[in-house]
Amino acid sequence: MQSTNFTFDTEAVLTAGDGAVGEVFHHVNGKFHAHQRVYVLSNFRGVVPRYFFYHFSSFFRLMAQDGSARTTVDSVRRWMLTDMPIPLPPLDEQRAIADYLDRETAQIDALVAKQEELLTYLAERKRSVLDHVLADVDGETRRLRWLYRPSSEANKPDEEVLSVYREHGVISKSSRTDNFNKTPENVDRYLLVRPDDLVVNKMKAWQGSLGISAHRGIVSGDYEVLRPTTSDLDPEYAHFRLRSPEMVLEYRLRSRGVRPAQWRLYWQDLGDVEVIVPPFAEQRTAAVRIKSETSQIDTLIAKAEEHIALAKERRSALIAAAVTGQFDVRTARKAG
Repeated sequence: MQSTNFTFDTEAVLTAGDGAVGEVFHHVNGKFHAHQRVYVLSNFRGVVPRYFFYHFSSFFRLMAQDGSARTTVDSVRRWMLTDMPIPLPPLDEQRAIADYLDRETAQIDALVAKQEELLTYLAERKRSVLDHVLADVDGETRRLRWLYRPSSEANKPDEEVLSVYREHGVISKSSRTDNFNKTPENVDRYLLVRPDDLVVNKMKAWQGSLGISAHRGIVSGDYEVLRPTTSDLDPEYAHFRLRSPEMVLEYRLRSRGVRPAQWRLYWQDLGDVEVIVPPFAEQRTAAVRIKSETSQIDTLIAKAEEHIALAKERRSALIAAAVTGQFDVRTARKAG
């Protein structure tokens, strides 16, 4: 969203004050607004702003660790900014580093963007398979509350921490390279998930963030854990049916909140969603067919995600090496 007003007219580096601490950074120059929980670092003295941006965005997460078991803290403390050491080579060297990183990271970012476009296309293809196969499946209609019941079974602290993703369903947090908070500090209120449980991210169900778990583990109390009450529902069929575009539209319509960022899908509303439940044999046939038709797509998705993860690791390592003087960027530029 754009505005004709502004609160700043300067060159600055911005970072989140809470929420995505140590993950979000922007380098801006000109007129802009900034939320009250965004830190605006400006009035640079003895440092090239672009060089500062690269060093700060590369190493600030280490300051934000705060010695806790979590990867980052929930909000930035002032000392994390004021006490962060930043090496300052001569200004001409800072400019050379910034110019080199601008050029090299732009190439990496372009490659990542292409892979992300591919992921979007593949996700659409996968959803179209679900639509196509499930359209041929008919049966009796049941409300979700007749098939599942909410579970409040206590967590086991040594269990694997699980999460739910729009494109994957229920997976372990540790398996995601883009998840910085893999080992939460406080799991006292986490819920136990058993295989075949339906796990729902109440905040993002309207985007399709739910699924049948194939794993045992624990999830945040902000999730809904639903345990099956019947044995005539095939878990794989349920997974595909409940994540189909048609069902996701239902979740969107039943979510509550003043705007999408605040929408929640609560059990009293989710339980009224109607699900088509064909005979068990037809459920298995549909599930097998979907798996067969999406297996190649899943392979391509995994490869694209791997390429993105490797590119981002390469980008981070390149920035860290350049700003800490591990190689001479002027020599690297000539060699390239």
